[in-house]
Amino acid sequence: MSDSVERLYQAVLAARHLDPATSRTARLFQRGPSKMAKKLAEEAIEVVIDALSGKTDAVVRESADLLYNLTVLWAAAGVKPEDVWKEMERREHLLGIAEKLPKTGARLPKPAEPVVRRRIVALESSLRKRR
Repeated sequence: MSDSVERLYQAVLAARHLDPATSRTARLFQRGPSKMAKKLAEEAIEVVIDALSGKTDAVVRESADLLYNLTVLWAAAGVKPEDVWKEMERREHLLGIAEKLPKTGARLPKPAEPVVRRRIVALESSLRKRR
């Protein structure tokens, strides 16, 4: 996936200076970060609505739109995909890949402590139910 996101990121960078009349990417750059953020939020909401409605194909399509708009916002903010992957790796070493870092108040393990990976209980229990 990171190769695809990197290709998308490079394409966004290349398109940002095209004619806004013919390029959605150039138009977003012309309108600025607030418009980019609005489009990102709209796509995220569409993914959620389609997921809750059980529309798998629509979730796939809207997720592609979401990734596109996220990549545009990254480019505008000077964030590179590799910066995000490095943060994901850092988090994986702290809590495991399937966990989100807490916002505040939680004590994280010290880097020298061995990481104890927690089991993905929800997945394991749903697999047991199917048997």
